[in-house]
Amino acid sequence: MSKTVIPARKSTTVRTLLKLASLRAAFAVLERVAPGPGSRLALDLWCTLPANAGRRRDERPTPGLRSMIEVAGRSVAVERWGDGPPVYLMHGWGGWRGQLGCFVNPLVEAGFHVVAFDVPGHGDSDPSVMGRRRGNGLEFIRALRAVATEFGDPLGVIAHSYGCATTTTAIRDGLGLRRLVCVAPSVDPMTSLHQMARTLGIGPRTMARWLVRIERLAGRPLSDFDPRTVTGERPPTLVIHDRQDKEVPYAEGEAFRASWPTAELVSTDGLGHQRILRDSEVIDQAVGFLVATP
Repeated sequence: MSKTVIPARKSTTVRTLLKLASLRAAFAVLERVAPGPGSRLALDLWCTLPANAGRRRDERPTPGLRSMIEVAGRSVAVERWGDGPPVYLMHGWGGWRGQLGCFVNPLVEAGFHVVAFDVPGHGDSDPSVMGRRRGNGLEFIRALRAVATEFGDPLGVIAHSYGCATTTTAIRDGLGLRRLVCVAPSVDPMTSLHQMARTLGIGPRTMARWLVRIERLAGRPLSDFDPRTVTGERPPTLVIHDRQDKEVPYAEGEAFRASWPTAELVSTDGLGHQRILRDSEVIDQAVGFLVATP
């Protein structure tokens, strides 16, 4: 008798669908009888980092100067190249410093000191306070501010995805920088929250408690992570976003540009959410924008 073999991709899809169905059933029950525990489960899922291979690509041209600094009791991995005014590379949710490695050589050749680092829970840094493969926005902000304290106020920051939102929150908190480049910026945290709630079937009672838990963990309103709510002086900013981005809709880049008076938007086609970090034209535009700093 022949044995039926299920292809790996199909098997993975089936497991994913079964897990999703199980979670939806669990949240349906918890919404009725125990929204508090339901909100704890939702928070754990919210803080769980994605594990797709694109976020683990290593584009660093050569090893840089490695060091570790302590941030709120966690060791944060830092890597540096070149000399000159510091430019920081800020990865996104579930990413790491190697993702932005294609920016290193062009920035060094332009005369910058490039500083890349991994937020706790990411890359080579210690696990998050939430545990392994977990993270939260507050740790992004703390890591950026600590690294800037260690290696100098940034002339600029090149940030990707969720790293854009946490960088603008750091600006809200007083981080000084003269130029900002946001690649595929995530803007509205509530959009992600509601999308996850729809996917998992999280009801209103559970969701209300879930939002309280998120803001308690962050120590601030979730709206503080929305660049559109930042007021006061904002640095000149270049926003680069792909129209076919499937992870963070292009509309979020447009919303960023519309709400940030000093921002200009450059659009690309067909680069998606990850390949945009490796495109030579995108890199040239970002580096040129920083070089033009008065």
